[in-house]
Amino acid sequence: MAPLEVICAGVGKTGTESLRTALDILGYNTMHYKNFFNDPTLDPSLFIHAHYNRQETDWDKVYAKYNAAVDIPTWLWYKDLIKKYPDAKVVLTLRDPDSWYKSVKKITELTMEKFKHVDTKETLKKLNKLNEVFILECDLLNPETFEDEEYTKTLYRKHYEEVVATVPEDNLLIMEFGEGWERLCRFLSKEVPNVPYPKVNSTEALDRYLSDILENPEVVEQAHA
Repeated sequence: MAPLEVICAGVGKTGTESLRTALDILGYNTMHYKNFFNDPTLDPSLFIHAHYNRQETDWDKVYAKYNAAVDIPTWLWYKDLIKKYPDAKVVLTLRDPDSWYKSVKKITELTMEKFKHVDTKETLKKLNKLNEVFILECDLLNPETFEDEEYTKTLYRKHYEEVVATVPEDNLLIMEFGEGWERLCRFLSKEVPNVPYPKVNSTEALDRYLSDILENPEVVEQAHA
């Protein structure tokens, strides 16, 4: 389904899960970090290899089933992806830095705590490796510096500024946290759906989601069999 038509350069916990759902409603097939758990065609090792070998990566292969992508690891690669897909529309989801920091702190601690004891099932081991690569090795989420709130929020602001300076203005939509359909649909030349803009991905919902996966690893294994 590649090439990518929509690339979200916003970091996690800025409305990316809601955006993923919205893009799917608009007819896209959207890649999100959660897809690693329920899409049997996604090989985590392919994404890990791409992360360390971006110059030689076949991005059409990495995003083979998708024409839109949000959340990690996509936002880490937005510069590489806009070079590959210069006509893609780029959405920069934005949230107040204080609110974002509190939210991502909760979600990162939750995710790493859930996966740090994974020692069975090959697929879950691969997913755990994804967390190590895309969370532990990410400058913005590095646990050695993340506890420094002001430093982390400075990195967050710098990412926003870098995206604005990098992406051509005509191809960029800055989407505020909690925003609805109107500007997004105008930007993508889509009609506004006759349904409310989705609001999903509460911390409580993710806690239940991860707990279900770890308590029933055979579900993930079967999906990736």
